[in-house]
Amino acid sequence: MMDNKIRCRWCGSDELYQTYHDLEWGNPEHRDEALFELLILEGFQAGLSWITILKRREAFREAFAQFDYHVLANWSEEQTMAQMQNELIIRNRLKISAVRTNAQAFIKIQEKFGSFNQYIWEFVGHEPILNHFAQHGDLPASTEISVLLSKSLKKNGFRFVGPTICYALMQAAGLVNDHTIDCFRHPNNS
Repeated sequence: MMDNKIRCRWCGSDELYQTYHDLEWGNPEHRDEALFELLILEGFQAGLSWITILKRREAFREAFAQFDYHVLANWSEEQTMAQMQNELIIRNRLKISAVRTNAQAFIKIQEKFGSFNQYIWEFVGHEPILNHFAQHGDLPASTEISVLLSKSLKKNGFRFVGPTICYALMQAAGLVNDHTIDCFRHPNNS
């Protein structure tokens, strides 16, 4: 059966990509567990395509204790580096090492702000930013807000959180809605 929905062009015709686009990307996410997973996956995505990460998402979940930051924060160096042998994930030593570091920083943010959700949504005034881009090429790689978020995360001990990664996180977690204006997911088309 042919799907006639108009989607953002970046998801193409790949079923996994379309499902992610249709059900997750741009939806406001407020669960700390889900925000942590997105933060880690966006860090792994740096320099790669998102579909590369999406196809390995379940393997990442299995490798990193279902992204349980309490567990990961207490991993030993040996547990962390054992993932370098895991052929099902992206085996980048610095990115793998950042998982434990980021889990520790995540918990500190929760202690300081009550939740990571409270912390990150403050950057957009607790309301998603709705953009009106005509085509995918119009979307920025980063914004002033993603630069501020990046600086704050780095100051709080996070790694692999540059402005571009932060903007991708903001898009994925729905802090910004960057569905193009012709996409069925853009609020003007609902």
